[in-house]
Amino acid sequence: MQTIELAAFGPVIPVIILDRVGDAVPLARALVAGGVKVLEVTLRTPVALACIEAIAKGVPEAIVGAGTIRSADDARAASDAGARFAVSPGLTEAVASACSAVSLPLLPGVATPSEVMTARALGFSFVKLFPASVVGGVGMLKALASPFADVRFCPTGGITADTAPQYLALPNVAVVGGSWLTPADSVKKGEWAKITQLAVAAQALRG
Repeated sequence: MQTIELAAFGPVIPVIILDRVGDAVPLARALVAGGVKVLEVTLRTPVALACIEAIAKGVPEAIVGAGTIRSADDARAASDAGARFAVSPGLTEAVASACSAVSLPLLPGVATPSEVMTARALGFSFVKLFPASVVGGVGMLKALASPFADVRFCPTGGITADTAPQYLALPNVAVVGGSWLTPADSVKKGEWAKITQLAVAAQALRG
């Protein structure tokens, strides 16, 4: 699988932070029920890898990936847990090599034109603009379109249900990443029906 293929499943990839392993499977099922199958579980909590493993085994119809990949060890651990793709906040040769070694498709993060050039030099033509809202948002993506006509982006960071359509309207944006599909309070309370509704709305953002 190439990471650009993830965009075919819908316009939004949820950026998920989980604090309890027990929430992983019901959350994944709630998102899948709303049509969202590509799930990025970030390695920001001690239970993240266990959550990825639980989703990979318990919700096979989901395409679960690992976010916040910052090292070669992260890449190997994510692969061992059953992640099918990796997302990094930035890009290093070590992370790129480690993901390649374990056949884990990588969506690397960039924030500047120089970093886009580095990503292209390493063979990446689909990258994550992060943190999108901080580094220029829609204006930045418009500015990057001409010099990097061969690159497509997944902007992530500070994007909301209200601003996502502005990003998705850009020709060089394949998909956006967002945390609004899985509000922490809703996950804590087990409000799975609400999360399904958010997923349905997210799928409809780009008709």
